[in-house]
Amino acid sequence: MSQIMTPAVVLHAFDYGDTSRILRLLTRDCGVQSVIARGARRSVKRFANLDPLTEGTAHFYVKHGRDLHTLAGFDGVMLRRGLAQELMRFSTAMLLAELIMRFSPAEPDTGLYDLFVHQLDLLMTATGEQLELLSIAGPWQLVASLGFSPSLAHCARDGAELPRGAARFSIVDGGFLCRSCSAGARLPELSREDRSLLEKLVGGSLADVAAPGGRHLAAHRRLFARFATRHVAEGRELSTLELWETPP
Repeated sequence: MSQIMTPAVVLHAFDYGDTSRILRLLTRDCGVQSVIARGARRSVKRFANLDPLTEGTAHFYVKHGRDLHTLAGFDGVMLRRGLAQELMRFSTAMLLAELIMRFSPAEPDTGLYDLFVHQLDLLMTATGEQLELLSIAGPWQLVASLGFSPSLAHCARDGAELPRGAARFSIVDGGFLCRSCSAGARLPELSREDRSLLEKLVGGSLADVAAPGGRHLAAHRRLFARFATRHVAEGRELSTLELWETPP
């Protein structure tokens, strides 16, 4: 049995028995790990805060051959309680957490950890139009980091380079199609402006980008929801997606 100390963010937590809690952590050095915090519900000193999205340093004992390890302590440094005070912030953060918890690779990915923490920090401070854009850009950037980026510059079916301007997006194929491949297909067409916005959302280039009207933002949310369900979750339910897709 060896002890690990690593930066970590709580992705999910639930009570276990009368006194303990089981957590799913994204750790910077060990990837996603499951740990049990024995006595957490009665030991405030050792486990001051284990709420989802809390960032800190996790100390846990690893027993090789087992999937559930023992949490010795969690030194929280960032509680991020402000994320729970507004639905758009909270639903986006929890969608990011679910995507990582269910679809991140088994091996550690420091880039993914840093991206997740960065997105949480942005969600904490963004306001107005910036928050509306970040709430869509964050999930797109995360799925791209997980290896599920949509095809934006080349036809998703035959690989042909796409000219600038309006283009049709195929959920089934996972990106834009050229005119030849989209001929006769009943697919949504994104205008030049909406296509450019999607490219910036996926790439994270939001400087000087103005949020479009509510109808266009809702369409971009639906597009991500359909893409993620098809290509990331492979048709399985994402429990946080419905709340995220229909914010107030």
